[in-house]
Amino acid sequence: MLSIGVDIGGTKIAAGVVDEDGEIIAATTRSTPATDPALLEAAVADAVAELRGEHAVGGIGVGAAGFIGADRRTVTFAANLAWRDHPLADELERLTGLPVVVENDANAAGWAEFRFGAAREARHMLMLTVGTGLGGAAVMEGVLLRGSAGFAGEVAHMTAVPDGQWCGCGLRGCLEQYTAGTALVRAAKRRAASGDPLLGPLVQAAGGDRRAIDGPLVTRLAQQGDPGARELIAEIGTWLGRGAATISALLDPDVIVVGGGVSAAGDLLLDPARQAYSASLTARAHRPLAPFVLAGMGNRAGIVGAADLAR
Repeated sequence: MLSIGVDIGGTKIAAGVVDEDGEIIAATTRSTPATDPALLEAAVADAVAELRGEHAVGGIGVGAAGFIGADRRTVTFAANLAWRDHPLADELERLTGLPVVVENDANAAGWAEFRFGAAREARHMLMLTVGTGLGGAAVMEGVLLRGSAGFAGEVAHMTAVPDGQWCGCGLRGCLEQYTAGTALVRAAKRRAASGDPLLGPLVQAAGGDRRAIDGPLVTRLAQQGDPGARELIAEIGTWLGRGAATISALLDPDVIVVGGGVSAAGDLLLDPARQAYSASLTARAHRPLAPFVLAGMGNRAGIVGAADLAR
């Protein structure tokens, strides 16, 4: 049976028809009217109508950034979209006439990696997406963990440093503040402002303006061998490994999949993560260490995972 997966981002809606093997056989995009729920749902419905014009589908899966209720129908809260306790599935079913399942975007991507990607041989998977923010998803015994309210997997807001860096969630010391792309850029700009000579090449690459430093620039210089950029990536990787060890003490995954934009650094990120994970994991001498592997589905993961969950 074919199904449609929809990945709703802050600026773009990506939708595709997905088969039972996780292959996207048709795709389309729309811009995201982020401030108007009705317009956003109309854009999703329009994309679905286009895809249904050539393919018979049985349902729709929607991946959206935010807190998704346990019913997998309601968006409880979305920081970058105009949804508050919003019955998204009901509205899309009304517009499309198809059954709809709604899932958190990180969960959808994690499910795609578990079913078709880097964790397809695993039974117990932890996925960490290191992009602008930090996302997470966990599959245990082949079941996507969602929790009592549907909010499981929000690893970004585990406390990493008590009374540490303020987080946008209103608390301090959240793991995201030390592991995500925003933390990478913040550390780079702070060290550049202090006159750290190791970051001279990075400032030069930014045109002499430290305010122009961004994550892709740090990653590119790190890949070219720049010591300062590599040190910045390694710091993020170290925090990632420490966080993964804390999560593993609870969940005991057999593989840890790392995705998101910062993962483009590859082993420059993963090697420090592996070292910190090994050093921080409880009872490490008496248990297997879960391997860290790069996500394999890329930008397809949200569409494929949402469609497969709908199926």
